Amino acid sequence: MATAADRSAVRDARRVVVKVGSSSISGANARNIEHLVDAMAAARARGVEVVLVSSGAIATGMPYLRLSTRPTDLATQQAAAAVGQNLLVYRYQESLDRHDIVAGQVLLTAGDLENPTHRSNAQRAMERLLALRILPIVNENDTVATHEIRFGDNDRLAALVSVLIRADALVLLSDVDAIYTRPPAEPGAERIAIVTDGSELDAVTFGASTSGVGTGGASTKVSAARLAAAAGTGVLVTSVERVADALAGGEIGTWFVPSVAEHDQGH
Repeated sequence: MATAADRSAVRDARRVVVKVGSSSISGANARNIEHLVDAMAAARARGVEVVLVSSGAIATGMPYLRLSTRPTDLATQQAAAAVGQNLLVYRYQESLDRHDIVAGQVLLTAGDLENPTHRSNAQRAMERLLALRILPIVNENDTVATHEIRFGDNDRLAALVSVLIRADALVLLSDVDAIYTRPPAEPGAERIAIVTDGSELDAVTFGASTSGVGTGGASTKVSAARLAAAAGTGVLVTSVERVADALAGGEIGTWFVPSVAEHDQGH
């Protein structure tokens, strides 16, 4: 069995949460859905329980509202999400059909996971879905969310879901293959391979999301990764193109080593 400091802990996990960002699976990148689904199906075939946290409802709905850029007002964001959520889950299910996998939609807000009753209900539903071999697809409940609709592009929600279901690993996917010491397009940017106590990030300069459809950047992923790692879930940050390697325990991306003490207590 791999140690918690080893990326192969992702491969050996019994339960994994995979989070994908808006820009990675919307617009011209909608083709990445099949690649993502194939990687998750391969992990499930090894006996891994997989939960997908997917952004993209607003970005998917935008063309149907004839919007060329992400809306800034809350009501239009909610309208775009209401249209896009249906289409997004349909696209996932259409791809999952190739593997005879059924998806179950779970809409949450970060606030739901801070309310004891809501949290217990969500945990029970998620456990039952996994026991039934359903693939939960979690997204922010944008039609009722306020502050959360713009908070972290679901990175924090993915971390909270990982803690909720006691996942062994969390894989945060975006358009960038790792966390770098500065925005990767800048000269001198170096990949950070492993984060243990957080000191590796002291000199890091974070850029913001530049996709125009999502809200998350490297800083939100680092914050979410540290939250999950502190609760005992190892976290790998990489790109959606490398998801198959990530779930197979490849030496890629940035690995946040989990707190082993918390992990042992949680299990």
